Amino acid sequence: MEKCLWKPSEERIKQTNIYRFMQTVNEKYGKTFSDYNELYQWSIDNLEEFWSLMWDFAGIRSSKYFDRVLDDPKKMPGAKWFEGARLNFAQNLLRFRNDNIALVFRGEDQIRRTITYNELYDETSRVAEALKRFGIKPGDRVVGFVPNMPESVIAMLATTSIGAVWSSCSPDFGIKGVLDRFGQTRPRILFTADGYFFKGKPMDSLEKIAGIIKEIPSIEKVVVIPYVKEDPYIKSIPNAVLLDKFKTSRARECHASEIYAREIEFEQLPFDHPLYIMYSSGTTGLPKCMVQSAGGVLMHQIKELILHTDLKEDDTIFYFTTCGWMMWNWLVTSLSVGATLVLFDGNPFHPAPDALWQMAQDEKVTVFGTSAGYIAALKNAGVKPGQQFDLTAMRALLSTGSPLSKEDFEFVYNEVKSDLQLASISGGSDLNGCFALGNPMSPVYSGEIQCRGLAMKVFAYDENGRPVTGRQGELVCTAPFPSMPIYFWNDEDGSRYHDAYFDQYPGIWTHGDFIEVTERGGVIMYGRSDATLNPGGVRIGTAEIYRRMEQMEEISDSVVVGQEWNNDVRVILFVTMAAGFELNDEIKTKIKNDIRKNASPRHIPAKIIQVPDIPYTLNMKKVELAVKKMIHGKEVKNKDALKNPESLDFFGQIEELKY
Repeated sequence: MEKCLWKPSEERIKQTNIYRFMQTVNEKYGKTFSDYNELYQWSIDNLEEFWSLMWDFAGIRSSKYFDRVLDDPKKMPGAKWFEGARLNFAQNLLRFRNDNIALVFRGEDQIRRTITYNELYDETSRVAEALKRFGIKPGDRVVGFVPNMPESVIAMLATTSIGAVWSSCSPDFGIKGVLDRFGQTRPRILFTADGYFFKGKPMDSLEKIAGIIKEIPSIEKVVVIPYVKEDPYIKSIPNAVLLDKFKTSRARECHASEIYAREIEFEQLPFDHPLYIMYSSGTTGLPKCMVQSAGGVLMHQIKELILHTDLKEDDTIFYFTTCGWMMWNWLVTSLSVGATLVLFDGNPFHPAPDALWQMAQDEKVTVFGTSAGYIAALKNAGVKPGQQFDLTAMRALLSTGSPLSKEDFEFVYNEVKSDLQLASISGGSDLNGCFALGNPMSPVYSGEIQCRGLAMKVFAYDENGRPVTGRQGELVCTAPFPSMPIYFWNDEDGSRYHDAYFDQYPGIWTHGDFIEVTERGGVIMYGRSDATLNPGGVRIGTAEIYRRMEQMEEISDSVVVGQEWNNDVRVILFVTMAAGFELNDEIKTKIKNDIRKNASPRHIPAKIIQVPDIPYTLNMKKVELAVKKMIHGKEVKNKDALKNPESLDFFGQIEELKY
């Protein structure tokens, strides 16, 4: 039995949005639900009733109500949601017009900027008008090569207010990584900052932009946001204009007074009108361009924010993310409830490892979001936020990106705050949301995600395609959900879309994660299913080995893969060593004993090999498949999708793997 680390009081439960929602279900449908699992079962058994009630509960703004919720609950892909509805995504995020703070921006220099909801609306209006003057219309693509800053949010809101499609990359992407993404979708306008900061140093973006626009002829205008410099030099970039000039540029017949903000004419569009283009990691070829709908993303993310995160107007929410990760899109939807969003650009360990916690104290952050890797690094750096800072306001900590180890669960409760909800969450860019996440009604158990998402019919399938409980299996979703991609870009016959999710089980979404659904309804993550190990014909997850490595002071990082060997598979563990350590027989024995004791004998590596670096994608995910290809002498075609592609070279020439 896993250790219970936190349990909400009855008083706390009754103050939550999800409790109010459950009472609404009870009253409307004559139910007597009293806990999350009962509500969850009802939600997956009654998809149309759930989503209809969610629409009303969230107060979705639309010019036309829907005719029906779902045309076919058994059709996947291709199910039609909320047919007949007309709405606008940005209008739902800009529903608040007041002097409350909408955005707080903190960079590495700790200079603080704030924007109220009134100011956010006005700035969005100015940029939207400029886009329309330029001729941007519904369906056109507008992209951002931008840091996580207010102007990025404004550009997205302005774009989507007129029904154009937004897509963004983080400015630390290389030119090839950007071309692989934006080059496929033919954008007309590109927003960029002149640079960004990292570890205290200004980094130039304009040189990259000059290279990018040479290769993407569809880009007609580059809008530059001054950030690193007050007056950046942009004359070397064709068709470039500074943001202020772009906002105030007018046709000759317009009056100067029209530069002021005015009411936004939100384009009213069908529920399934394209909103975002998101990208896969692209490590096995060009990134998949996943097109997601305005209504689908809105409904899915509002559900997660209001019910699962319990977000309210008086909250201050922070997520450490870049504009190249779906958590940025998720965070920005928090505007729909009137909360204050804290945006951070830079290295989270600059100028010191506790930088984000100083910020959390200063901003009185109530919901703090980050990655599992950051929590592990924080622990290894000896930071104890609960002792160093006043975190009284904080009631929830969210973690994603990779499975959170039991030890890191306990670190949060021992060294951050004992009375908060730790919500480990798991989903992906594919759905711009989660399959499994937290909820404020249920206890938190060590190493376990609290629950499957409401109206997400998620199971662990065994090798025979049957749902299992208490055993590891393939994460599948057997019913449609609103934020499924409506299509992939340049996939006319839908074959790439089908192959990505529906090839293994027709009509059932297979996500590619290896999970266990526990008896109490929680979820344990075991890593990517395409990277699972199969020694002796038994499937085991890589996450269990990573959890052990994170606890060893001698190990800085690791990656584990299976090597085909003598008609079987043997487990190979590659490690980078912490400062002051070299891999030797003593440390190898310690690793094997620890894995035997805390995972299983089957997890014990046949080989443990020291390497100089571990390869990661641009979104900081380990690329086990690329390592596996390299050790088997196969080509890795798209190394530009990696943050550190040179790290792969070492794996193709390891003598020890030949015996």
